[in-house]
Amino acid sequence: MSGNSERKAIIRAYKEREVRRGVFAVRCAESGEVWIGVSNNLDATQNGLWFTLRMGSHPIKELQNAWNQHGDGAFEFQELEKLTADLHPLAVEDRLKERKSFWVAKLGGLPLF
Repeated sequence: MSGNSERKAIIRAYKEREVRRGVFAVRCAESGEVWIGVSNNLDATQNGLWFTLRMGSHPIKELQNAWNQHGDGAFEFQELEKLTADLHPLAVEDRLKERKSFWVAKLGGLPLF
């Protein structure tokens, strides 16, 4: 039974973990292009992005074309800003939009989604 209780503890810890929300950039070193996006789960976002790009199915054609031309080695995922955990849940989406606009203007990047 100790295996079962250990499993339950692992599942509980996973569900209680802090999900990191914030703003990120995808940079192409070859072209100098930068795309700015926001995420409710920064830890999972890069994997999802890289998967769609490798499959050739990313909805932003300019990003997909750059990926196809330069390859995955030319790309970097960079966390730009993490939202604080004390932010009220109803304010998260507005804050993400606000911070995305800030970073697009600051870096001269293109918005993702």
